[in-house]
This record gives sequence, structure tokens and C-alpha cells, in this order.
Amino acid sequence: MNNSAYYEAVVRLLGEIQQNQAEAIDKAADLIFSSLVTDGVLHIFGSGHSHSVAEEAFHRAGGLVPVNTMTEPFLSPLTSPKKSGRLERLSGLAAILLDYHEPQPDELLIIISNAGINPVPVELALEAKKRELTVIAITSLRHAQAVASRHVSGKRLFEVADLVIDNFGEAGDGALTFPGLTAKVGPTSLVAGAFIVNSIVCGVVERFIARGLTPPIYLSANLPGGDEHNRQLEAKYKGRIKLLC
Repeated sequence: MNNSAYYEAVVRLLGEIQQNQAEAIDKAADLIFSSLVTDGVLHIFGSGHSHSVAEEAFHRAGGLVPVNTMTEPFLSPLTSPKKSGRLERLSGLAAILLDYHEPQPDELLIIISNAGINPVPVELALEAKKRELTVIAITSLRHAQAVASRHVSGKRLFEVADLVIDNFGEAGDGALTFPGLTAKVGPTSLVAGAFIVNSIVCGVVERFIARGLTPPIYLSANLPGGDEHNRQLEAKYKGRIKLLC
């Protein structure tokens, strides 16, 4: 093994996603465009390290403005894993999150969870569907199908979501094996998740342009006029994006 092994693993992985998940990514872009063009908001959730993938979609240069991230520090490594890991396995949090963020019927919720077995992401999908949201899952089918759900229903995220996008990660997330090590090294869920999320965003933008509409895209705050451009767009969604309230 040499220092190009991880690079090669990531390139191979992205190629698998592009080849096998293009239809699902296009479908996600269709659904999200149809919601945003009628003034909807895209909601996105990730716990654990999937928090980072959800953050990639929120309030960033070149990204969509009407994105409400439902990530919470207490469900991420920003809080001690001794607490956050246990909270992710706690039932009852999903309804609290949805009550606070107030997604509207017919809007979209992307849930990112590599294994998709813990109560919070599974319950979030179930509760969101009860509230008439469309749920898109970004998950690893290899991992999910290799383990049992921790949710009382016995269901995993991919079994609940309306649309599933496979990140093609290995069970355990690591891509590389080393002699004498049981655990694999070089997790791929973050780079795969960011690729999927930004592919969806690009697809949504293409659909706006194809219909002669201007997509609501953030300009870098570090470019001239960026702050003013962004404030004008954000004003339209005042109250809908909780971290901007």
C-alpha cells in the first residue's frame, strides 16, 4: 500500500456513486426544485459525523439559500460522544426537532446517516412522513444491511425513506485495510456525502436555469457585494431558517 491508496479508493467510490446513483440524485433534484420554486424550504439533518454533511448544504458560498439545517450540537461530536452517542439512540427527540423547525407539508427533508439504524434518524423519517414531508435518505446500504436496527420498529432509515441515495461506503465506513488491524481506515462517508449533496444542488440550479428562473444561490461573503446579495435572498425566508432567526 502507498499514499495514493486512499485517493484511489475515493475516486473509485465517487465513480460508483456517479454510475449507480445518478437517477436517484436527479430525482432528488426534481423533488427539491418543485418545492423551492413554490417558496418551499429544504430541510436537512445529520447526527454524529453526518452533521458535517448536513452543514455542507447550509449557508455556504455556491449553495442554496432556502436550506434549514436541523443539526443540533448535542447530536454531534461537538458534544462529548459519551453524551451525543447515547442521545442519538434516544427515542422521542424527533418530534421535538420537527416541532421546533416547523417544516411544512410537501417540503423535503434530507436525512444523512451512514448506518441509519439509530432511533433519532429513523424516528425523524417516520415522523416527517406523518407530517406529509418527503424524506430523502443518504446512507450506506452495505453498512445498513449488515446490522440490525436499534429502533423499536426494527426498521432502518433506508426502509423508511421515500428516496434512498447510497453513498457506497463500506460497513464501518473505512475504505482501507492494514495488516494486523481489525478496523478499516480512511472513512468515506463525508466526502461521498458532500459529493451527493452538491450534485443535488447543482441539479436544482440547472432546473431553475432551464425554466428561465434565477436560482437562490449564496455569493461568497468574501467577494464584493456578497453580504448585500445574501441578505436580500435571506429576507425572503425570514423565520423559516432557524439558525438565521
